Amino acid sequence: MNTNTTSDAELRMQNCVPEYTDCTLDQLYQRIESADTPMVFKGLCRHFPLVKAGLESNKVAMDYLLQHYAGQPVTAYYLPPEQQGRVFYNEQVDGFNYQAGRLDLAQIFQRLQTESQQQTPASVYMGSTNIQQYFPGLFAENCLQFSQVNPMANIWLGNQTRVAAHFDFPHNLACNMVGKRTFTLFPPEQITNLYIGPMEFAPGGQEISMVNFDQPDYNQFPKFKDALAASFTAALEPGDVLFIPSMWWHHVRGVDDFNVLITHWWRDTPAFLGRPNNALLHSMLSLRSLPKAQRKAWKALFDYYIFDHDEVDESHIPDNAKGMLTKPIDELNARKLRADLTNKLKR
Repeated sequence: MNTNTTSDAELRMQNCVPEYTDCTLDQLYQRIESADTPMVFKGLCRHFPLVKAGLESNKVAMDYLLQHYAGQPVTAYYLPPEQQGRVFYNEQVDGFNYQAGRLDLAQIFQRLQTESQQQTPASVYMGSTNIQQYFPGLFAENCLQFSQVNPMANIWLGNQTRVAAHFDFPHNLACNMVGKRTFTLFPPEQITNLYIGPMEFAPGGQEISMVNFDQPDYNQFPKFKDALAASFTAALEPGDVLFIPSMWWHHVRGVDDFNVLITHWWRDTPAFLGRPNNALLHSMLSLRSLPKAQRKAWKALFDYYIFDHDEVDESHIPDNAKGMLTKPIDELNARKLRADLTNKLKR
């Protein structure tokens, strides 16, 4: 096996995400409104109380979070020291390399403080946790709030962890609150060079890159070098905000003994349109196993109706007869289409 390691310094030798300073919230939205590449807004959240608490000490930040904690057990993950913080599969890829359970936040903090004293610490990690439900007082003081969008805010915390490269459908404004984090980001088309694992069985439920970014095996994953060449890196300090556009792959590293991140997810289209993931899964069922010639024919249909429809002239169809071809599709036609599809899937 190739055991050459890829250090943070080597990753940062790739393209760095553009950074902006002295940016207001309104200016931020103007920059990201139609953007399709990542951006870092330096110090935008540095005035947030949680950021200020973390700059005093980890304990002050933990105490601040406990003040806003609603008391419900949260889902936490434990990785033994030999996993070196990498949230991943087990060796057989029929399970995961961590233990998960529901804990009180104070128990998580106690374990984090214990591990910070160890020479080779285990990793303790609380993944995506809804702020409004579990930390109801935190939102008003520590979250980005826009009149233009209504993002869903989640909090992530732990010590040194490495979350494998994955993508999310919503846009994301990731506010680095406590500690330092390093993001390595890849454009959506780099999926062919990231060696994606199983679709229906993955840590966090979202398919991930199988490459160990710290020890990439270029014999097994030769095209990963091309992915790195196209990657962008962002090293976030407390108070920095990273914009991750929809569908961009991102690998996330928590650097310090205690790290806290708040994410803001939102989509450009109304929720009644559903999740594009569902269309992909249906295509896996109905198209993937077709002969190549038939897949090619269906690709032409998808290009015409879905991917390149902006260039298609449909003036030969009266507006009142367009139905599901209405652009953009309205809620009534979307509900008709959903009902028709649901009925057909039951057959």
